[in-house]
Amino acid sequence: MFRVNRWWERYGLKVILTIFVLSIGWVLRQTQGSIISEIYYFIFSSPNSQPRQESLELLTNARILELEIQLAELKSQNQKLQELVGYVESLDETTIAAPIIGRSPDSWWQQVTIGAGSSDGIKEGYVATGIGGLVGRIVNVTPNTSRVLLISDANSRIGSTISRSNYLGFIQGEGTKMAVMRFFEKVSDVKPGDTVTTSSVSRLFPAGLPIGKIKSIDLNKSPAPEAIVELTAPLNNLEWVVIHPFEPQF
Repeated sequence: MFRVNRWWERYGLKVILTIFVLSIGWVLRQTQGSIISEIYYFIFSSPNSQPRQESLELLTNARILELEIQLAELKSQNQKLQELVGYVESLDETTIAAPIIGRSPDSWWQQVTIGAGSSDGIKEGYVATGIGGLVGRIVNVTPNTSRVLLISDANSRIGSTISRSNYLGFIQGEGTKMAVMRFFEKVSDVKPGDTVTTSSVSRLFPAGLPIGKIKSIDLNKSPAPEAIVELTAPLNNLEWVVIHPFEPQF
């Protein structure tokens, strides 16, 4: 008995610690460490834990900001749709409103794809307008989509006239919101601010569609004067267009 007591006094604590460590190891093996996660959660999920409160505040503020952005976007879309509805109602019943569904960054000012096609009655040569004026014309049609060549494309040519003085010329796109109007003859009664529309002699567009306003004019340009025209339709951020039936005269 005396020897047992001495042995226990000498090795008892080590035995207890060994059993304790082995027990912890066995529990961790059986629970795959989940008990550690629970202990961590219990410690750091205390209502008095400052880091967790700060984290919740950050998440709440981020969610509020997200909702504010969504609300602003919905308001913007609603305003644009109201403007479009008012614009379409002022037009002929034969027009077709169509959304922009495709636009390449490499051809941003050249063409767009709309979500309406031959199944909606659209044909090549039909004219596209938007709030502000002329947008372009249909150059390709599939059953459900159509491609619009924008008036800002360098390949676009539009017979045009100065509304105030009736001077004639044609407008060529420059790949920006500005275009060049080249006159057919020497002019003297053209000035900045004059409005430009499609002319009555145009073969690709009906007459009288708004195109833009004169920004500047070079009367010394040879062989005929040229003017810089600011296009009035917002071609850089189109979302909808209105298609007008038109039979071009080639």
